[in-house]
Amino acid sequence: MKFTAMATLLFVALMLSACASKYRYIPKSDSESRRSQKPYTVYGKLYEPLSSSEGFVQEGIASSYGRDFHGRETSSGEIFDMTALTAAHKTLPLGVYVKVEHRRTGKDVIVRVNDRGPFVGDRIIDLSEEAASRLGMLQEGLAPVRVTALGYKSNGTDSGFRQPKNYDKGSFAIQVGAFTVRENAYRYMDELKQKYGKADVQESWVKSTRYYRVRLGRFDSLKLAQANRETYEQKGFKGCFVVAVD
Repeated sequence: MKFTAMATLLFVALMLSACASKYRYIPKSDSESRRSQKPYTVYGKLYEPLSSSEGFVQEGIASSYGRDFHGRETSSGEIFDMTALTAAHKTLPLGVYVKVEHRRTGKDVIVRVNDRGPFVGDRIIDLSEEAASRLGMLQEGLAPVRVTALGYKSNGTDSGFRQPKNYDKGSFAIQVGAFTVRENAYRYMDELKQKYGKADVQESWVKSTRYYRVRLGRFDSLKLAQANRETYEQKGFKGCFVVAVD
């Protein structure tokens, strides 16, 4: 009986662990943690983190995560602490601080991005339990928010945030698809060129798979790229996102 009970408990624990990790991007090794600023895939979808957070503003739905992930490794390699003010975001640079404002109540909280996610529906940020509590959204579970990038802590203090010198400047595009078959990617690119004028394909390796990423437009401002992303999404490109162009 004791063996059966222990086996049952082990099975339940493994099942809970598997369910909890379904929508998280969790590094498999220290070397992968160091590569967490590079493109990664979840559920077959390719994500490319931004090289800069300058001018980044995003509105959408926030969720939270806590006990199921407490003590586990985040995408940055840190151990997740549900009592710390941290968050998960799909493409913002790891280590950047953001202000998250509850759009209904006006409450806000400042958190540091140290993880990847959430990968559920239209959620844009996953807050630690402490951050969600301060925002007043633990009971409802989800909340409409505005996320504004602040930058990095100046000299590790709370006195302010520093921004890279190239404020809001760079080369950006909107990624609308990722293919493993070259012909499909270039066929799609040609269709988009005819309809929208500017489209290209970037080829790159992610782990052992070669991807052909189809991108729309070319913008010299992150703010402008974000604004166009919203426009493209309204035109039917669900899940499209801004990428930095080399």
